[in-house]
Amino acid sequence: MKKDFIFTSESVTEGHPDKLCDQISDAIVDRFLQQDSCSSIIAECAVSQSIVFIALVFSSTALIDVANVAKNIINQVGYDDEFFSGRTCTALTSIKELPLAKDLRFDETRLTEKEIDRITVKRNQVNAFGFACHQTPALMPLPIWLAHKLARRLTSARLKKLLPYLAPDGKTQVGVEYKKGRPHRIHSITIQVCQKNPSTGILPNPKLLEDDIRETVIDPSFNGEKIRPDSNTRIFIQTDGPDIGCGPSMHSGLTGRKNAIDTYGEYARHSGSALSGKDPRRIDRIGAYAARYAAKNVVAAGLAEECEVQISYSIGLSHPVSIQVETFGTGKVAEAKIVALLKKHFDFRPAGIMRQFKLRHLPGSVKGGFYRKLAAYGHVGRMDIGLPWEVTDKVMALKEAVPRSG
Repeated sequence: MKKDFIFTSESVTEGHPDKLCDQISDAIVDRFLQQDSCSSIIAECAVSQSIVFIALVFSSTALIDVANVAKNIINQVGYDDEFFSGRTCTALTSIKELPLAKDLRFDETRLTEKEIDRITVKRNQVNAFGFACHQTPALMPLPIWLAHKLARRLTSARLKKLLPYLAPDGKTQVGVEYKKGRPHRIHSITIQVCQKNPSTGILPNPKLLEDDIRETVIDPSFNGEKIRPDSNTRIFIQTDGPDIGCGPSMHSGLTGRKNAIDTYGEYARHSGSALSGKDPRRIDRIGAYAARYAAKNVVAAGLAEECEVQISYSIGLSHPVSIQVETFGTGKVAEAKIVALLKKHFDFRPAGIMRQFKLRHLPGSVKGGFYRKLAAYGHVGRMDIGLPWEVTDKVMALKEAVPRSG
């Protein structure tokens, strides 16, 4: 395994067109589940210029105005100029309603283990990946952790009007230099922002913009971080000159196109399937959460410094056909032993995952919906919202199952 290298990860703000589509798709999922927790939903969104297109297939007793949901999200994200806004954009929809399926209408919290066993993977199959490591307090890779912090700070600076000339769209990238497999220093930071149209305010010159970004975004983002930019860190701010407007008026967006940003910043594998826009019955979504839950508990229990969990599912079965663990040479016990522990202490069946994390009921218990909050700044590694798959409640069981040395 390579020990000395430089790795970069990027993040985007919630105004990036792809992330805008993810938020619209997940807001639709929230709305359906709030009215009918047994809803089945696949919601995909595309946006370009002044048009929002929503493709929806659902089975539910709920009634949702999806065009209105999309327009509300656009407004909340901050698009309100003459180029693109929730007031003036055209919403096109392709909606297919399926009959209510009896096999989907169950309450997993009331089922017996035998009944949970009979709820199998439907219509899709996946290799789900989860990862954890000791690089950050959230047990996430450092590059994506820092990229998300910078993206959040960009949005915060805009909303608090610290940098009132910023538009909602923005992108960040962080390069981390590793020595002996551990983060050593910050190699580079790249920030690309979009500025409002000149008619809405005075734009800063390049030097002032750079100073503003350094002072308001970069410096606060590294407060409390063990590794911070040094005199040799390369910082690139708006290197191609000013971007005016941006967002959907400049480049299109699509649900599910930022999978690496949603997970581990490409530091570890992900399945390639979109996470947003799917109800909790979809194993390609919730399997990724279960795999992260397992990997994080393995690392938190001290069984490895890095851990990737792969769970393979096939249509028609409830249990995974394969569970694999890779510790990249950092394991304190054999990987086969960790697999055995995961099979003993974790429930990877679809209905078992839904029951463990209360996935059908979270949208009704979280103000403003639950899944929409996941659609920007990552589905895993979040410490700003209480994600059930980020809990390390299996640590003691994993530790007790491993014989103590000496």
